[in-house]
Amino acid sequence: MNRASTLPKRLQPMLATLTDAPFDDPAWVFEDKFDGFRMVSEIRRGKVALYSRNGKIISHSYTEIAKALENVKGDAVLDGELVAIGPDGVSHFQLLQNALRHEAKLLYCTFDLMFADGEDLRALPLLERKKRLKAILPRHKLIAFSNHRKGSGKQFFAEAERRHLEGIMAKRADSPYASGSRTADWLKVKTAQRQEVVIAGFTAPRRTRPFFGALVLAVREDDAWQYIGHVGTGFSHQTLEELYGKLRRLKSAKSPFPAKVKDERVTTWVRPSLVAEVRFAEWTSKGELRQPVYLGLRTDKKAKDVTRERPRSLAHPGG
Repeated sequence: MNRASTLPKRLQPMLATLTDAPFDDPAWVFEDKFDGFRMVSEIRRGKVALYSRNGKIISHSYTEIAKALENVKGDAVLDGELVAIGPDGVSHFQLLQNALRHEAKLLYCTFDLMFADGEDLRALPLLERKKRLKAILPRHKLIAFSNHRKGSGKQFFAEAERRHLEGIMAKRADSPYASGSRTADWLKVKTAQRQEVVIAGFTAPRRTRPFFGALVLAVREDDAWQYIGHVGTGFSHQTLEELYGKLRRLKSAKSPFPAKVKDERVTTWVRPSLVAEVRFAEWTSKGELRQPVYLGLRTDKKAKDVTRERPRSLAHPGG
């Protein structure tokens, strides 16, 4: 089993492109967009290695999932999403923050198969790979197969909105698996706006709030840090305390931004290394987030890879 900390190119997950609207097309299939984080699992001779999107080995953090995958039939490399399920039966990214404290119900939702028993399946059509994946998965409460629907993306998206899901995935039914690439063969349509952000600093606490007031947010643009606003909501007391513990170890003497930003007088700067995710209403004309809400930290992406995500307007992706 390869225990390197960097995922080989052939095992790197295929990435989806954000688009702005659902569509119907018989050449495409549609799946739930899970609200968790990407995880590639490699099973070889009954031994399991779990990798995050950025190539870190995380098997030791999710030993129960790894144990369940030991029962996969044969050697295989699976792609999927690790999620935490709430009382409403829906995956919630915030709950993953509690998963390591055993306060959330974990589920590994698998949706693709890259290799099986030494055979490279990536050139096969998506539906053939999914058929083979379903056939080798064990029956286990911690493992799920991501079902799909053909053709009717608009109805599927409406159902996702009613179920308060993060969105849907649209995938060309005959698409190959493009390891490590972001392509238009896989698209994501979100029910609400989300953005990965990098924490560049924090402001002093106000009133009765302990630890800090708000986080200063950034993304990477043109090899520089671009300010995109502050977030001051979405924190529990426990989150404030744990996040402050991480931030104070990253304190920096100067701002990472080329120009001044608001509230600098009460801001403590940090090295831009922690990646988080926020939900927000819209982008302002200044390129800042309006009404952002903190959802949690992400450990599956490097800070310098976080850029402003802009949806592609595709008139008819299946055409």
